[in-house]
Amino acid sequence: MKYKTKNLVFLSLFIFSLGGFAQSTYAEEHATNDGIAWRKDNDLDAAFAQAKASKRPVFLYWGAVWCPPCNQVKATIFNRKDFVEKSRHFVPVYLDGDTPGAQKLAAQFKVRGYPTMILFKPDGTEITRLPGEVDAQRYVQVLSLAMNTNGSVEESLRQALTGDKKLNNNEWRLLADYSWDDPQQKLIPTKDLAQTLMRLAEKAPAGDNAMRLQTKALVALANAQTAPKLSAPELEKANDKMLKLLKDGRLARANMDLLAGAPTELVGLLTATNSAARSKLKEAMSNALTKLADDKTLSKTERLTAINAQVNLATMDKAKPSTVLQAEVKLGVAQIDKATTDGYERQSVVNAAAHALGDAGLMEASDELLTAELKRSHSPYYFMSTLGANAKKRGDTAAAANWYEQAYNASKGPATRLQWGANYVTNLVDLVPTDEARIEKAVQNVFAELSGTENAFYERNRNYLEKMSKKLMDWNAGGKHQTAVLKMKTQLDEICNKLPANDNQRATCSTVLPIKT
Repeated sequence: MKYKTKNLVFLSLFIFSLGGFAQSTYAEEHATNDGIAWRKDNDLDAAFAQAKASKRPVFLYWGAVWCPPCNQVKATIFNRKDFVEKSRHFVPVYLDGDTPGAQKLAAQFKVRGYPTMILFKPDGTEITRLPGEVDAQRYVQVLSLAMNTNGSVEESLRQALTGDKKLNNNEWRLLADYSWDDPQQKLIPTKDLAQTLMRLAEKAPAGDNAMRLQTKALVALANAQTAPKLSAPELEKANDKMLKLLKDGRLARANMDLLAGAPTELVGLLTATNSAARSKLKEAMSNALTKLADDKTLSKTERLTAINAQVNLATMDKAKPSTVLQAEVKLGVAQIDKATTDGYERQSVVNAAAHALGDAGLMEASDELLTAELKRSHSPYYFMSTLGANAKKRGDTAAAANWYEQAYNASKGPATRLQWGANYVTNLVDLVPTDEARIEKAVQNVFAELSGTENAFYERNRNYLEKMSKKLMDWNAGGKHQTAVLKMKTQLDEICNKLPANDNQRATCSTVLPIKT
């Protein structure tokens, strides 16, 4: 599943939220050095014109400097010789979320979660959304298939569901490996995702693609708030298929991203609490995850994800992690941490390791790992936020609030600072709801930077502003903090009123803090 981004930014250099020169410099500082001729000018029109002239597809990468999965992609995919070679045959576009105009472009191309990677035809038709969580070799294989297809996943989806055309194995493979968990994909409405994937799994020829579609359908079903429930016979059949997948080492590895990403969701969906079926499925899942965690052909982050999945599985149904499991987690993390020297890879590895330790009840070890990384990381504010989350779990309110504040102050880049600032505010409301002065000051700082941020109300920016707004409105329920919220609203209104009358952002701006001044 796509990382679906946690807390962000610290370095209180206000200059990064103002001015195109500062933003361009920031992007250039963090440019990849992978041998790929990335376009980084944010001129998508020129990129598609280049694609048409050269008859090549466009590969759009949307990411951020701090994002662990983005760094994982850089460390395991973008630096591969075969990927670099393939990049000669498409127009590679690197869109950093903190560069000028990026958030507006993100809204246009429907990208939000970091990282998102899309392959387009020269005319702008989306061929496919590539999954960032799969094994690097599998990723390159899927990219090759997408580059050599004449159609698109959208066309294959329609043909598969209607039966208008018999799909070949490659077309089924692209459907099976499409990034269906991306909330921005518009091919299947979220409410219909699980049911549609189940239909595809039934229509696909028996084999790997059908199995992967079935597993993706089950994950979607387990995560859906409103989805049809499986009948007892359907559950039994799905459980049997899952057991078959888990016992097949090749299949388990091919679906590692799904198994390690949602182990408790799958077991919880397919079996009843305290049932023999649950014990059997948990054992099979645990055995498969153990093999994946030990598989050195997988990346270090993938292996850590498998370790964390084992922890989540072992602590399912309110169980406590055993001392044996804790020792194994600690050893596995230490070995992988010691072996990781690449800066990009460390951003991903340390994130996965810290969560594995924390979920195993080894919070002190998690804190030690994160604190040590603050001196080495190119984006330490990310780990400051995780330290805040750890302190919050322990009930250490003061430490949590201070870590979130440090994270915000240290963050870099306009979109990143807005996200981290919103995150700081929402956590302050949770942690110190009676400290009105501190909350008010934090909001004032976020809005002050917002006034100088280009395209501040698009895409991820808008999303985090809306989250912060909802938290503040809940905080003010019954008018408990009316005076403070009215001050915030007045400051925001000044920003909204400066936007051009025909600017679509005005409508969004007016919905933040929906209270009358």
